Amino acid sequence: MKIKNKSMVYWSCRRGMLELDIIINNFFKKEFDFLSNKEKIFFVNMLSYDDIYLYKCLIFNYEPKNKKIKKIIKLIKRSSFSFS
Repeated sequence: MKIKNKSMVYWSCRRGMLELDIIINNFFKKEFDFLSNKEKIFFVNMLSYDDIYLYKCLIFNYEPKNKKIKKIIKLIKRSSFSFS
């Protein structure tokens, strides 16, 4: 599977929680183009998860059971919460 419509992915980044909007949209804008095709697919799959689950993973360090989602969450956190 190849990501064909980047604008649809961007639209899917819009969430119902402001905190997630900021974190996920910033990651998308800064990092999406640099992800491998596999990582892009993992990212798109992650967007299908509900907001509460993503919030727990990104803010409260809940560890996803799905290894692919875990990898993307780790990338988002590294990008969003690094202060260098």
